[in-house]
Amino acid sequence: MNPETEYREGLEQLAAHYKEIIGLLGEDVSREGLEKTPMRVAKAMQILTRGYKQDPHRVLTDAIFEEKYSQMVIVKDIDFFSLCEHHMLPFYGKAHVAYIPNGYITGLSKIARVVDIYSHRLQVQERMTQQIKDCIQETLRPLGVMVVVEAQHMCMQMRGVEKQNAITTTSDFSGAFNQAKTREEFMNLLRGDR
Repeated sequence: MNPETEYREGLEQLAAHYKEIIGLLGEDVSREGLEKTPMRVAKAMQILTRGYKQDPHRVLTDAIFEEKYSQMVIVKDIDFFSLCEHHMLPFYGKAHVAYIPNGYITGLSKIARVVDIYSHRLQVQERMTQQIKDCIQETLRPLGVMVVVEAQHMCMQMRGVEKQNAITTTSDFSGAFNQAKTREEFMNLLRGDR
């Protein structure tokens, strides 16, 4: 799906619902500045949730290569944007992913695509972190996977406690990363320690 030109079924219904919501908020949906807003919001929501129509396992299997490399592979600072499922407000940040191959590697961009797919769904950061780890573990069957996600949540910044500088960090790991030494190596490499 090209998010700027192709939209999923239900676009017109979404726009109709957003028109009603705008009216319920107390606005005049017929005024010039809001006339096209319901459709714009419907299109934006379909773009922001396009991950429901994408298969992250397939993304990885489309670029699997046999390789005897058995050291840590890290793709860090993967920018992402997602929508909190509790308030449908954005959360955004960086994901850092490491895996230790077990005879097979994948294209590096595919790791970023997996992050992209899971982040383009209604989410909580904790589940997204686990889904990324599980997908890589199940598909590549590496010796281990570790995922660290750092994010700022607009639901904490714009409403509720209104804490502008709070950053939430989540992590999940499997296999070789169950060893503290391996996790520590990953964290040192993230920080740039040698």
